[in-house]
Amino acid sequence: MKNEVLDAFSTAHGDSRGARVFFAPGRVNLIGEHTDYNGGHVFPCALTIGTYAAVRLRDDKEINFYSKNFPEKGVINRELNETEKDETKDFSNYPFGVLYMLRQAGYKIDRGFDVAFFGDIPYCSGLSSSASVEVLTGYFLKVLFNLDITNKELALIGQKCENEFIGVNCGIMDQFIIANGKEGYATYLDTSTLEFSYIPVDLKDNKLVISCSNKKRGLKDSKYNERRKECEEAVADLQDINFLGDLTPDEFETQKGRIKNDINRRRAKHAVYENYRTIKACEALRNDNLLEFGKLMNESHVSLRDDYEVTGIELDTLVSEALKQKGVLGSRMTGAGFGGCTVSIVKDEFVDEFIKAVGDKYKEVVGYAADFYVVSIGGGPCEIM
Repeated sequence: MKNEVLDAFSTAHGDSRGARVFFAPGRVNLIGEHTDYNGGHVFPCALTIGTYAAVRLRDDKEINFYSKNFPEKGVINRELNETEKDETKDFSNYPFGVLYMLRQAGYKIDRGFDVAFFGDIPYCSGLSSSASVEVLTGYFLKVLFNLDITNKELALIGQKCENEFIGVNCGIMDQFIIANGKEGYATYLDTSTLEFSYIPVDLKDNKLVISCSNKKRGLKDSKYNERRKECEEAVADLQDINFLGDLTPDEFETQKGRIKNDINRRRAKHAVYENYRTIKACEALRNDNLLEFGKLMNESHVSLRDDYEVTGIELDTLVSEALKQKGVLGSRMTGAGFGGCTVSIVKDEFVDEFIKAVGDKYKEVVGYAADFYVVSIGGGPCEIM
């Protein structure tokens, strides 16, 4: 991959002399969906697939962005002192937004640079390609400009970029796990406090299989912001809590009548119960109970389908067909929904059979093919020497 991104850099910027190469992972959330902006727990892990960047500093204020994933966009030119998102400059808004937020926070970045990106995360798949670019950009700027900033703070800068520059009211999970991933471990994160612990993921004779629906969606164009607003309205009705994650299921059942709108009540139910499922799932993993972990994954998908309504025929087909296959311990949508991916735990010996059977049925039902990735748990951002 290093040579590929350096070749892309040469294509865009003439040659790659002096360019340095960096990497940031994608992520998959094993359980705990739409809980991060509700003050609940999440349980994601970084992946060994992700985004690469070759970067070389300039002696002026010019910034030139190129992506091998979008060669038709060509080289996108921006100036260091720009202050606004520009829809005509496409994907460059994500890395430029991080640059802008770092400078707004007082970090000294006083030179332009040439950069080429190349990612092996399926685009708009729910595996956090945008957050990967954001953390990657923050990390290479940290290194190249000797910024005194932690990876935790880089995650918050990435979230701020999404919220204030891009216009997506996302939570902290994606950027946090990408910035703080640890090989072989998932991260049990309390999003209300940002306290976290690493939990080893020993799948024994099983594999993580990502099924990509190939239904493209962008969070800003989806109902993501709408779901967040519905949860905020539920909190306002309940009055004496800060987040839905503050409630246990029993407390929610006692107080749910105070939520005036039935739709908001169902959204809140998902947030509360999904937080509880995440806590129980981590306990199951600590106790080496993969069967219980898989059961909770399945329950998570049902809740996302029925109470949160963020699945759709594509994700529902992938999960329902997955659960018909031999050797499947659990399957659920992962990410924001509205398209994107599912994650399944599948016994080694049945992985090939799983991919063929689910793929064939998906194409029959939906009309186009899904893609499948057998993935491993990777670490956080780094420079590739």
